[in-house]
Amino acid sequence: MKTITVTELRGNIYRLLDEILITGVPIEVTKGGRKLRITPVARKNKLQNLVPRPDVINGNPDDIVDISWEKEIHLDLP
Repeated sequence: MKTITVTELRGNIYRLLDEILITGVPIEVTKGGRKLRITPVARKNKLQNLVPRPDVINGNPDDIVDISWEKEIHLDLP
């Protein structure tokens, strides 16, 4: 990881940001003896947040395809 000063960041901010986005390698910026890190944020796949629930369907999931609800539901639709 590359470490730079605030002055270097100020002079080359657009080039450095492009470099971070292209390479994915973060850059540390030193200011007053403290360090900051500029790092790309990877987009998360929203499907990764799903919790697996293997016990939701008891039985064979293929049996659900053939269920007919016509006798159970009476909707008076125009």
